[in-house]
Amino acid sequence: MTATRWATPPSRRLALQILGLAGLAPAFHAWGQSYPSRTVNLIVPQTAGGAADRLARILAERLEARWKRSVIVENKPGGGVVIGSTALARAPRDGHTFGLLGSSLSINAVQRSDLPYDAVKDFTPLARLGYYTTVLVADRSLPANSIQELVALAKKEPGKLSFGSNGIGTAAQLAGELLKRTAGIDMLHVPYNGAAKLYTDMVGGLVPMGFAVASSAEPFVKSGQLKVLGVTSARRSPLYPDWPAIAETYPGYEAVNWAGFCGPAGIAPAVAEKISADIVALLMDEQVARLMADMGFEVAALPPEAFGRFIRDEIQRFAQVTRPLPVK
Repeated sequence: MTATRWATPPSRRLALQILGLAGLAPAFHAWGQSYPSRTVNLIVPQTAGGAADRLARILAERLEARWKRSVIVENKPGGGVVIGSTALARAPRDGHTFGLLGSSLSINAVQRSDLPYDAVKDFTPLARLGYYTTVLVADRSLPANSIQELVALAKKEPGKLSFGSNGIGTAAQLAGELLKRTAGIDMLHVPYNGAAKLYTDMVGGLVPMGFAVASSAEPFVKSGQLKVLGVTSARRSPLYPDWPAIAETYPGYEAVNWAGFCGPAGIAPAVAEKISADIVALLMDEQVARLMADMGFEVAALPPEAFGRFIRDEIQRFAQVTRPLPVK
C-alpha cells in the first residue's frame, strides 16, 4: 500500500479560528500597536537541524517579517526536553520569549516526578500548530495486514509480539501503550535511541513492527520493505490518505505527536491572543502549509484556551496508559 501525499490547502477550520480570534481584536488592539517592542526569543528544547528545529525556523522567519522585529531561535536540548522547557518556564513574562513544545511536555508530566516545573501551571498556551503523522509500520513478513489481524494475532500469542519506538517516554511509545489498552492485548515495548536502528531491525526481521513518524517511514513503505497497519491520528491523515487510521477499528483511539507554542505562565491574555492570532494567520499561508506537508506535519491549529484544554486532556489520557518512571 503506497501513500499518496499532497499538500493540503489551509482548511476552512483554520479560517474560522482566525475569524474567532479576530473577534478579540478590540481587546488587544493597543497591544498590537506595540507588541513586539524588541527582539523575540524562540526556545526550542531540541537540537538544531531536527524536525522541531526546522518547524520553528519556518515560522520564526515569517513572524520576523510580519512583526518587523528579530525572532531568534535558541536551541536548548537535553534532559528529555526538560532543560529547554525549564528555561521557558523561567523566562520573562512579557511575551518576548516563547517556545516550541510538544508531546514530551504531557508525557513527562505523567512519567517524571522530578520536573522543576508544572506542565500546566507554569506555561501559557499560545497556539497548537498541529502534529507529525505517526504510523504503525510492520515488517512485510508479519502475518497481519491490518489492525484487526494484528489484534487477533496478539490475542492468539499474548506477550510474544513486540513493537519498537524511538525511545521511552516518546509519543511513539505512548501510541503503542494506548493500542494495548484499547484493544486489550499484551505486547512488549522495545525502545530505541532514535528511529534509524528501529528501521534497520524491522527490515531485518528483528522486531516485527514499530511506531514512527510517517515522513521517515514513507521511503521504506514505498520500497516495499515495510507495510502500514495504521496511523495514530483520530482520522486518516490528508497527507497520507491511503493509509487507514487505527481509529477506524477502535473509535476514540488517538495518539498524536503534537507541537505548539507556549510561553511562561503569566503572559497577559491580550498579548497571548495577539501572538496566537499572528501564528494561526501564518498557518493559513499556502507556502507554509506546503513546507509543513513536506515534513509530514499536519496543520491542526488550536487557539490558547482550546490548546490549554488539549494539553490537560493529553496528560489525563496518558496517565491511564503509562506509569511514572523511577527517579534516578
